[in-house]
Amino acid sequence: MTSSLRRWQTRCIEKALKQFTISRHFFCQATPGAGKTRMAAELARCLLEQNKIDLVLCFAPSCQVVEGFRSTFAQVLGKRLDGQLGAVGAAHTYQAMDYRDDAFWQLLDDYRVFTVFDEIHHCAGHDPLLSNAWGQQILQRVQDRAAFTLALSGTPWRSDDRAIALARYSSPEGKLICDYRYGLSEAIAEGVCRSPRIILLDNQKVTLVEEQVAEPAVRLFPSIATLLTESTVTYESLLRHDEVIDQLLRLGSAKLNEIRRSKPDAAGLVVCTDIEHAQQIANALRARGESGLVVTNQTPDAQQVISSFRHSDCRWIIAVGMISEGTDIPRLQVCCYLSRIRTELYYRQVLGRVLRRTLETDEQAWLFMLAEPILKGFAERIAEDLPEDLAVLSQFELTATSPDSFLSDADAGGLAKIDQGGHELGSLRGEADDEIAPVSDSPSYQVSFSPHYRELLLACF
Repeated sequence: MTSSLRRWQTRCIEKALKQFTISRHFFCQATPGAGKTRMAAELARCLLEQNKIDLVLCFAPSCQVVEGFRSTFAQVLGKRLDGQLGAVGAAHTYQAMDYRDDAFWQLLDDYRVFTVFDEIHHCAGHDPLLSNAWGQQILQRVQDRAAFTLALSGTPWRSDDRAIALARYSSPEGKLICDYRYGLSEAIAEGVCRSPRIILLDNQKVTLVEEQVAEPAVRLFPSIATLLTESTVTYESLLRHDEVIDQLLRLGSAKLNEIRRSKPDAAGLVVCTDIEHAQQIANALRARGESGLVVTNQTPDAQQVISSFRHSDCRWIIAVGMISEGTDIPRLQVCCYLSRIRTELYYRQVLGRVLRRTLETDEQAWLFMLAEPILKGFAERIAEDLPEDLAVLSQFELTATSPDSFLSDADAGGLAKIDQGGHELGSLRGEADDEIAPVSDSPSYQVSFSPHYRELLLACF
């Protein structure tokens, strides 16, 4: 076993090798940023050295993550994972599975194949009627044909409560059974992940002027949460409010300045709602004298842009769905959350982008966001590590006529663009369908804030 492995990686590999003597499947839940890809590559190396497998196939939810798998496996195995002549295997997106022909899948019958599924929660399986397209491929093509399978997830639950492919659940409780679990609190204690510091921005005097009436009505609210629950103002409209953007960027920039005094290449991530929103934020950063790159699914050579940023000293990257899950940029240490997505799965995946630790001294990660009630609840639960109730399979009635109609926000993240020949062109991540949507008409109200803001620190380990 490689000496540079983290303790959890070594323990997980040892347990997987032992389990593979009696079962072909292994499910690992490890917090985002813990190093699941490296663990999977080292496990593949052990299986190859023990002459238990001939080939390796990896599947992941986006092109960026696939490239990370190819790079890490090539480094660990000393052989390419690009599917070309002389390679030890291949890595593809889940979407690309639909475009592989029978000759490709015949590999699982002709050779002993180790298959790795990253962020397996994107694949709903078990029952063909309750599976999504990716889960069906695993059920029909892989589950009973692969020599061994490794399912990985940092957030092993689905927002639609369907079973995850290759996962086992207790009966009758429906609790997910992980063969190995490595939580955020353990990762922080062992120095694997940074400790999150989540800052919620609030305002105790919000003024709303409603303009749709003859006499404009002026109302005051003691918090952003009250404004959102007792008025027609939407969370998304606040995300586009120039003053809100400026305040969140001010906090993020100040923290980034502080961190860069001891870590000069530290960087920040701004997670946006759509392309126009990203450009608005880029303009706001420029007005502050900041440098930043914008990357969306419309960005030419987006993967190259992300790779260039990974190895540069540019301060900010402004992303729409492109850097939320699995993308490895260790120098990211500050995040401003300005996405309209409010699911715990997406929120935790974004937080994971700034948790990957690189030095003994970079023990903290910072996330700044509005004090919106749902997001505040997620932040409060971060300190509880993985809420076990989210990994419980709930029973529900089948109401849709087509399995594809079950596509959820968990599935929407990580679709890959595929041309008619099955070649991966880019990725449609997170809010991709909304990136090119027209902006709605201006609201019939104006919101202003008191100069005095309140900052609440949560999720401090």
